[in-house]
Amino acid sequence: MKIEVFTDFTCPFCYIAKRELERAIETSGYTGQVEIEYKAFQIGPETPKVNAPTFLDTLAMKYNATREEVHDMTENMASRAAEVGLNYNFELMTTAHTEKAHRLAKWTQQFGQASAYTEALMAGYFMAGEDVNDDSFLLRVIAKLGLDIEGAQDILATNVFLEALDQDRYDAQQLGIQSVPFFVFENRYGIKGAEPNEVFVRTLHQTAKIVGIQPTIQLMGNGEDTCTDGACNL
Repeated sequence: MKIEVFTDFTCPFCYIAKRELERAIETSGYTGQVEIEYKAFQIGPETPKVNAPTFLDTLAMKYNATREEVHDMTENMASRAAEVGLNYNFELMTTAHTEKAHRLAKWTQQFGQASAYTEALMAGYFMAGEDVNDDSFLLRVIAKLGLDIEGAQDILATNVFLEALDQDRYDAQQLGIQSVPFFVFENRYGIKGAEPNEVFVRTLHQTAKIVGIQPTIQLMGNGEDTCTDGACNL
């Protein structure tokens, strides 16, 4: 089963929805049967590449709000994140231009590390205040993934994979996607936003019927009290 995930590293709801999808795959029994492809969707393409404003200051400017009002705005988002085990730290977050991070994501994809890379960047950004446009942070992630540092440096120093980002934008336009997160299941079903877990589970089951796969049985408990071949574990 293939799922295309249109996302951005600085989108708070994208990280929440990522968690919901992962939990749904596990609880519905499709672990190991799902291929996830991450697609770039920059929510702030005009964000400065240097000296970008903080996340809270950006909200204040956008909504002409006080700092207290901004904190109220983020309270529901923080609560929603906590529901899936994420501790957002809005005080540490800065906005960031994500083109570089997305290009490097395309590079990690060929090594089967796009999912781990995405997780590391989102965790760093939302909970540790890391700048996803900072080369040193990106290269630390690459090192932790065991990938070639010099190869990653070459990507960061050039415009490699810009065409891939353009293709993702085109794909989003063709599907009518105007916001993220957005999930496309086998080009048949779509989920927009950080929907509740049951929505992801239901969509996984519906898609599984189309592609002809069955959920695997998940064993609960230790399974020690059993009998077989005329003998029982006593």
